[in-house]
Amino acid sequence: MNILAWILLGLIAGAIAKAIYPGRQGGGILGTMLLGIIGAFVGGTLYTLLTTGSFALGATGLSIGGVFIAVLGAIVALFIYYQFAGRRVY
Repeated sequence: MNILAWILLGLIAGAIAKAIYPGRQGGGILGTMLLGIIGAFVGGTLYTLLTTGSFALGATGLSIGGVFIAVLGAIVALFIYYQFAGRRVY
């Protein structure tokens, strides 16, 4: 997938994940993109692990299913990040 598709997928998945995840998250547009791209890798890897039973790093494509998996992966990434970094409630 080319870099523009990665940026678009990152923006879409990161924005949706931040809207779904409870609380207030920091970071601007760059943080949202990175969250979505990390979510695409986390979601793609988990999807591969669950469907094939093998652990392989992979990412989702730019499709409806790919965005859904990337959003789930971004939510998992947010959860893991806040478990290690701690989270302040405002």
